[in-house]
Amino acid sequence: MLYRVLHPRVLRRAVVVLGSLSAVCPVAAQERAAPAVTIPTIPVERVLLPNGLTVLLSPDHTAPVVHIAVWYHVGSKNEVRGRTGFAHLFEHVMFQGSAHVAKGEYIKMVEDGGGEMNGSTTSDRTEYHETMPVNYLETALWLESDRMGYLLPALTQAKLDNQRDVVKNERRQRVDNQPFGSKDEVLIAALFPESNPYSWPVIGSMTDLSAASLDDVTGFFRQYYAPSNAVLAIVGDIDIATTKALVERYFGNIPAGPAITRPTVAPATLATERRLVLEDTKATLPKLVIAWPSVGESAADASALDAVADVLTLDRTSRLTKLLVFDRQLASSVASGQSGNEDAGHFEIDVTPRPGASLTEINQLVDSVVASVRTAPPSASEVSRAKRAPLVGTVLGLQSLDAKAETLEDGQVFHGDPLYYKTALAAAQAVTPADVQRVAQQYLGEGRVVLSMVPKGKLDQVSRPTAAYTNVTPSREAGQ
Repeated sequence: MLYRVLHPRVLRRAVVVLGSLSAVCPVAAQERAAPAVTIPTIPVERVLLPNGLTVLLSPDHTAPVVHIAVWYHVGSKNEVRGRTGFAHLFEHVMFQGSAHVAKGEYIKMVEDGGGEMNGSTTSDRTEYHETMPVNYLETALWLESDRMGYLLPALTQAKLDNQRDVVKNERRQRVDNQPFGSKDEVLIAALFPESNPYSWPVIGSMTDLSAASLDDVTGFFRQYYAPSNAVLAIVGDIDIATTKALVERYFGNIPAGPAITRPTVAPATLATERRLVLEDTKATLPKLVIAWPSVGESAADASALDAVADVLTLDRTSRLTKLLVFDRQLASSVASGQSGNEDAGHFEIDVTPRPGASLTEINQLVDSVVASVRTAPPSASEVSRAKRAPLVGTVLGLQSLDAKAETLEDGQVFHGDPLYYKTALAAAQAVTPADVQRVAQQYLGEGRVVLSMVPKGKLDQVSRPTAAYTNVTPSREAGQ
């Protein structure tokens, strides 16, 4: 199972493809007039069951396959400090059997049918999915309905303890034993105040995972895992009428669930620069991350911030990539992006230097390039390429059933409109050079986090090592 610390905007998945094409022939990519691109409309019928379950049905008869996805509008944002990691822990528990499906049988039934399944958790939602031959549609719907409506009778302390250990091991593998694996955790803790639910990691802490009781986890399920807090998407070789009948049969009698009070989360701000240092015994080279608090994915400025990232690092001709990777050859890679959660986000620049390169010099050059965007609008050509990125990304991304389902689910869960991707694309196409300069001025200012990540003991490699900084290297938690 997966967890995602950041909530990427669905429409920008295939941007790297456009970047690669531009890198092959950068002059042609800039000067050639952009061809007209027709954005496909995903065929979808929306059904609302009496218990509050929203169902999205999208026929695609390309192959005799169907993709079933259930999104619950709950993530780590719905937790409280001291009780973190519940959303991701429950993602794992959901695969441990339910009242009518024995432990291990869910995975066996999907795989025996030639299908694949998984789940993932973010700050704002938890999802489960299966891709199956279409003749297994009814089986997949039964499996999903049984764990939505009848999981608790089969939940035991032994199952909870087993999956708690699995999640702890996942944390060891993905965070504790990876070079600079705690980077995202220390970054969001610096960007957001302690009271902000985006300030803690999706996977939770070892201490909180150890403290989670069966009653805690049971209460979390009763609150959030209900039809009224879920969206079911079915995309593939389906007949609408037949599929509706199956959904009503298997999901219609599940109780709606309690009303949910969602946390009120305001975008964060920083008054001044926060300079942090992260040391790691597993690292051999330093890295530099610069991040600013920004806006959530629905905010009006999100598209312009996406365009700022493209101006900086879309391809080899973009300002930061060209300067650091090709002209100065100080970095092996540079990336930037606007990462928008549902209610707040941040803008981030990541630089991996070449051996021997100075983080101080790289920091200065990044500042100079960001200042250039703040000082004057980018060229029309730069913004035009930034506009083509989401267009091409959407067209390429919607070729698969799972991408269609995720796009529909994202739109419905966070915006109340399964076709919201069209609204987002329209906003991206409306961005002007003046908009790019304006949001750079508004968000990419002095209030930011500068994180120098260095091998253990190599504090001389920190950016501006003589200036004051806070060492945020985590101590080993109990239970690791």
